[in-house]
Amino acid sequence: MSAATHSAYLLHRYDWSESSLILDLFTREQGRVAVAAKGAKRPYSQLRAVLLPFQRLQVAYGTRRAPGPESEAAEVQPLRAAERAGGPAMLGGAALLTGFYMNELLMKLLARQDPHPALFDAYAQTLPALAAGDDTGVEAALRAFELVLLREIGLLPDLVLVTPTQQPLAAGVLHTLKPDAGLVPAAPGEPGLAAIAWAALQAALDADDLAALQRASLPALAGLKPMLRNLLHYHLATPVLRTRQLMVELQNLER
Repeated sequence: MSAATHSAYLLHRYDWSESSLILDLFTREQGRVAVAAKGAKRPYSQLRAVLLPFQRLQVAYGTRRAPGPESEAAEVQPLRAAERAGGPAMLGGAALLTGFYMNELLMKLLARQDPHPALFDAYAQTLPALAAGDDTGVEAALRAFELVLLREIGLLPDLVLVTPTQQPLAAGVLHTLKPDAGLVPAAPGEPGLAAIAWAALQAALDADDLAALQRASLPALAGLKPMLRNLLHYHLATPVLRTRQLMVELQNLER
């Protein structure tokens, strides 16, 4: 590729015409961008085997001339080139649905052209964990990814302080993460974690160490999952994500 290239993953694709697609890409350098892949649906197009979800790509795209200030951020840019950039094989089975869950979070929570390199790296590092086939490991990887996502978009409070008072968490007291209050002492029956567990999560976030964040999530999975789910759904303004609902329906069919 001769033009400037960007590391990217395909989040979603839309039909544009009988032969072309609109792609929603997650790039490391520019965040979410929309590009038009002309001719990508044609049988002989080389892009058909390249533009697949969960495959790391190197893409080149160009902007239209003299875009207006109001339309610049939302502009659909022409895709100039795309090629595979290595990485694991395509996800399958349950891992495929879990990957689409991550994509749905990014699509709904990230603004266009708002770069988050640390989140891009976390996404890339989480994909291999989804394909490992270890259910507990997958859950820990997802919780770690959700924590990084929430931190990156400014929705995660400091996990070593009581949010309303900004005082350190008290030892021996469970604290819960609430969408409208932050981190507060848990009431009886509410999910919560001890101060030491929250501190381990915060330390891993501060160090930008995804592997450490996954390890810190492992012993906290039972409490962490409902708290993060409530926080995400609150900011998504929906009680159910499309991919999560599909996973539940498939699990019911298997039973």
